[in-house]
Amino acid sequence: MTGNDNSSKFSRRTLLKAGAVIGTAQIASPFVQMARASDVVKIGVDNPATGTYAALGKNEHIGMQMAADQINAKGGILGRKVELLFEDSTSGDAGVAVQKARKLIDRDQVDFLIGNINSALAQAIANVANEKGVFHVVPGGHTDSVTGSNCHWNTFRVCNTTQTEANAVASALVKKAGKKWYYLTPDYAFGHTLQAGLEAAGKKLGVTKVGGDLTPLGTTDFSSYLIKAQAANPDVIIFLQAGDDAVNALKQAVQFGLDKRFHLAGAQQELEVLWGLPPEARVGTWVFEWYWKQAKVTGVDAFVAEARKRSGGHVPTARTYFGHTSIWTCALAAQKAGSLDAVKMAKAMQDFQLPPEVSMMPDGAYYRGGQNQMIGDLYVGHAQSKGSDDPDDLFVVDQVVDGRKVSPTLAETMCHQDWPHA
Repeated sequence: MTGNDNSSKFSRRTLLKAGAVIGTAQIASPFVQMARASDVVKIGVDNPATGTYAALGKNEHIGMQMAADQINAKGGILGRKVELLFEDSTSGDAGVAVQKARKLIDRDQVDFLIGNINSALAQAIANVANEKGVFHVVPGGHTDSVTGSNCHWNTFRVCNTTQTEANAVASALVKKAGKKWYYLTPDYAFGHTLQAGLEAAGKKLGVTKVGGDLTPLGTTDFSSYLIKAQAANPDVIIFLQAGDDAVNALKQAVQFGLDKRFHLAGAQQELEVLWGLPPEARVGTWVFEWYWKQAKVTGVDAFVAEARKRSGGHVPTARTYFGHTSIWTCALAAQKAGSLDAVKMAKAMQDFQLPPEVSMMPDGAYYRGGQNQMIGDLYVGHAQSKGSDDPDDLFVVDQVVDGRKVSPTLAETMCHQDWPHA
């Protein structure tokens, strides 16, 4: 890794105590000597560069390129240089995303496939990757089915399931806001499962749903929805939008003065959204899936420093982290399997503990066997109008939640993988 990474100085005893001997050795030790320049490992990226999720896609791409550069500096994947091939999936057109996935696999002959931010597109891409038998990593599409009822042996996911996010933040929402919730939910897979997750988690805490609305992806005027939410007189208005939709919804809610009467909050929140909001609209209780301000967590300082160089001085976001982890997942799978065979790589990643320089979380992270879902920490807290010592510090972490404690059990996910060559 770059910057102040000291992984190469770890003793074997230290690594054993950390439970990361294999993974850290793969990072700290040089990879196989780089082969000839024309012999490359192609990683196809099918992710949004336009539309509602363009800003999120941009930061995921920055993280992906950071990882590719780090891997190449260490000798590549199995001695071959890593090459990233980017395709714009759009933010909401599953047909385009599927077409781009097939192009990357059939014409460009990629060895790995990455995508998508939009949950519906992520699931569609996963189905194509499974049909073609290609190792696939979902960086930031959260809907439960991807590693649940429609999981595949070859698809791995970095970001959390919506149920895990809901479980992590529900008690904080009750404590900070109350038990009468009104939902504003994006009308597609991500929003549907996130609301369902919150309803399930809230039910255990005595929460009552007093109403809700489904909002189309790309909505710019939320006034009619906000008027209905106000009339329901909830304790909290739950905003489940992401990207530009979240910016528009929260900005208009504050313009309406709803923050003076209700708690404006939700589940998943991201720096890209907080950057897009005026200071007065940076309010509420949320959960981040990764946050850049983590003292004494291995690899974070170097990651932040490198991201600032590539992002005009901005810190990395959870999206930068998702992209970075996705590419490293490909490299680590091939390295452990000693092969680019998708089945061998997928088998090698069952219950795989990520090296600390990749996981960059206090409790570490691993891919749960039988589901291929990464499980790590979540960061529950509240937004703030501005940081005291850094303009990018717009979130206060009140609690780091170990994902092992809030993730559904393997049985509850309903994931049943159909492995080839059984």
